[in-house]
Amino acid sequence: MEVVKIKGEVRKELGKKSTKALRREGKVPCNLYGKNTSLHFSAKPADFKEIIYTPNFKKAEVEVDGETHRCIIKKVDFHPVTEEILHIDLLKLVEGRKVRVQIPVHLQGTPPGVVDGGRLVQTLRKAEIKTTPDQLINELFVDVSNLQMGETVRVKHIGRTDQFEILNNDSIPVASVQVPRVLKTAAEMLEEGAVPELDEEGEPIEGEEEGTETTEGTEETPQE
Repeated sequence: MEVVKIKGEVRKELGKKSTKALRREGKVPCNLYGKNTSLHFSAKPADFKEIIYTPNFKKAEVEVDGETHRCIIKKVDFHPVTEEILHIDLLKLVEGRKVRVQIPVHLQGTPPGVVDGGRLVQTLRKAEIKTTPDQLINELFVDVSNLQMGETVRVKHIGRTDQFEILNNDSIPVASVQVPRVLKTAAEMLEEGAVPELDEEGEPIEGEEEGTETTEGTEETPQE
């Protein structure tokens, strides 16, 4: 698993005034928590770039005053307008102590339903797992190579081992092959016994209602 190294400095003062001063210096205030551990430090926002601005799950290795801490990002606060990093909370990893983390879910394979004209839509991009630090993984996979049009894969279909426990409900949808609107419309009309006429873009051509006439640009002349 990829580990991002971060160099931190102990925060000698706490409070709003100190926090604002740190941000003016181009640093971000951070808190590191864990079993019998509570460390307040600051670091450069750029050091967190490879662990925050990525869909992949990574560990962090924070060095403060010569001591190294293996940890994971638990929470990041952003400015609502500028999206500047305002604060970061990290959780120290303790050997043998299980943690809960959000792991990216990736799809594998090409569904036959997509080949037939369907659209593959992923609705769950991260799943929560529970495991020990030594069993942490970068990503989870679900096979969609057998999905037909209109079918769905769920959390229970995600590949797994005894190394971790998936906490999401097994029935939650992960991805599905959706039927395009044009095919739905055509199928509905066929069920009603009418075959739709399609335009150049494959959209059904709607006919005018019978028994109606429209006259444009005329006025009714009042009778004397």
